Amino acid sequence: MRVPTPLLDETHDPSCVSWVESANASDTDFPLVNLPFGVFRHDYEERPRVGIAIGDRVLDCLAAMRAGLFGALDPAVRDALASWTLTPLMALGRGDARDARRVVHRLLRADTTEGARARELAADILASPDAIGMRVPAEIGDFTQFDGSGASASMPVGANGRASSIVANGTPVRRPRGHAVSGAEGVPQVVPGEGVTFAFAVGAYVAHGTRQGDVVALSRAEDFLFGLCLVTDWSARDPLGPSRSRSFATTASPWVVTLDALEPFRTPAFARPIGDQALLPYLSAAGDRARGGLGIALEAWLGTAAMREQGLPPQRVRQGDLGTMPWTFAQMLAYQASNGCRVRPGDLIASRMASGATHGTDVLLHDGDEVTLRAWCARDGFRRIGFGECRGALLPALA
Repeated sequence: MRVPTPLLDETHDPSCVSWVESANASDTDFPLVNLPFGVFRHDYEERPRVGIAIGDRVLDCLAAMRAGLFGALDPAVRDALASWTLTPLMALGRGDARDARRVVHRLLRADTTEGARARELAADILASPDAIGMRVPAEIGDFTQFDGSGASASMPVGANGRASSIVANGTPVRRPRGHAVSGAEGVPQVVPGEGVTFAFAVGAYVAHGTRQGDVVALSRAEDFLFGLCLVTDWSARDPLGPSRSRSFATTASPWVVTLDALEPFRTPAFARPIGDQALLPYLSAAGDRARGGLGIALEAWLGTAAMREQGLPPQRVRQGDLGTMPWTFAQMLAYQASNGCRVRPGDLIASRMASGATHGTDVLLHDGDEVTLRAWCARDGFRRIGFGECRGALLPALA
């Protein structure tokens, strides 16, 4: 396992130009400095493939490997990029993922010999989003949902979620059914849930894992994290029964933005007001306080069935900033492992944004409503990068 160093390199250079023209647009989520990883499937085959977003195209890693473009990579990294999920690449750790990012950066640059060769093979190695379907990018074995609250608490607050309920971007979500008491006798009835809403969440995928009983020092916690994604945390306010208000569906965005791509957008961790409870010692470290946060802007957009019928565009209903989140992902992972809990490659840790961290009304969803989350990072001197979208529509409950 290679230990990552927080240094900028040529992959962050905003002056680099890609031969994929759409990657050079100022408003693209996926310029050459981003290169997020995902998993997709061609319309004509069943086997998923690892892909890397570049502009309005996707680099097909299996096709690129077969074309001999990954010869500079270690065989284990080549094998991981030829897999049908990101889990093997995550398991190798951030150092090997960084190597893959650097090689792909040179392949997609307009001014390198590697780029000139790749450009000749563009028809074979690039896919159009219109001809592919995106999948959940990793085999998620465990899923932890943290609440973006507890700014004055001494430790994060979270609960184990259901990995089986995580769905891919664009997958419709069924309104849940739950228990409601009705009638003079107060007999519980199973009815479609009302009060369905959603929350912003940002998720972090675990890279290489730990052994059962191990703890993770905060100073090394980011070595165990691969990258970030967007998460729509669907929930119901009805009395559905214990543990079921948030277990019916969670949408994960298709692209994983690596922590290396996010290096230029580092910020200090959340500053706790004077007088708050002191953090437990294992949740406090100078490096995390100085640069454990990330400047990520977030938006939620809502489109209703009526709006679509009238040809109206979706409306922004919430916006926020990850910088208001009281816990860094390193702290959340250190807390997760503090009792010896084993974490594995591909596990997902997500943190909901607290209501006070987002601006906009709380939205109760109707059947046919579609929610889309978007996020991006911007800073003077660097290219803007984005996360793509995290989208899902609410369907009626099954009879």
